[in-house]
Amino acid sequence: MTSDSDKYISTLINVFNKNRNNKIATGQKNYMRNQFDFLGISSPVRKELQKPFLQKKYLPGIEQIELITRELWNQPQREFQYFAQEFVYQYRKKFEKKHIKLLEYMISHKSWWDTVDFIATKLAGNYFILYPEKRNKYIDKWIKSGNIWLQRSSILFQLKYKEQTDFELLSSIIRQLNHTDEFFIDKAIGWALREYSKTNPGKVKEFIANTQLSKLSIKEGSKYLK
Repeated sequence: MTSDSDKYISTLINVFNKNRNNKIATGQKNYMRNQFDFLGISSPVRKELQKPFLQKKYLPGIEQIELITRELWNQPQREFQYFAQEFVYQYRKKFEKKHIKLLEYMISHKSWWDTVDFIATKLAGNYFILYPEKRNKYIDKWIKSGNIWLQRSSILFQLKYKEQTDFELLSSIIRQLNHTDEFFIDKAIGWALREYSKTNPGKVKEFIANTQLSKLSIKEGSKYLK
């Protein structure tokens, strides 16, 4: 007997496969440095195709999100990971404590900026608002993991927090990671500082002036500072 989650997954896969375009797929694969296969579904088309699957009345129960997400994450084409993260986003206000493990899995498997930045800012960011007592434990774990995508997520999870940003925490994270000489870390540091400079330019200006940062981080972080 086919379960509801199996039917949900198989129906989605069939819909996506019917709309594949090999010419577009080649361009998408090249853009992503040949790291992932694609079906060749452009973002606007994919968003239209997936609308029914994300309607509240058709969403599976929250108890099925891990099974469905992991299954889609294991699909070879990148469009399924794009869908999976937007699928998980629908449950962001109902996350349970255990779901941090799922977010870690998504960040650390098939990792690249195109999924990690969404997961960090829109999923992990929401999770740590719901469960602030879990924040320091996992952020410390991510910083020390040696995985640049978990590290990047520790920098970016507060990106949309604005006035709620814990700048002392962000400063500490940056100081622990600003020596890596890793492009994706330096870029994230600059991005986080630039975003917070919209809220508190004085703090960011002072931090940049008194912290040894890469040229890239300084350039990105100073973009909105006079």
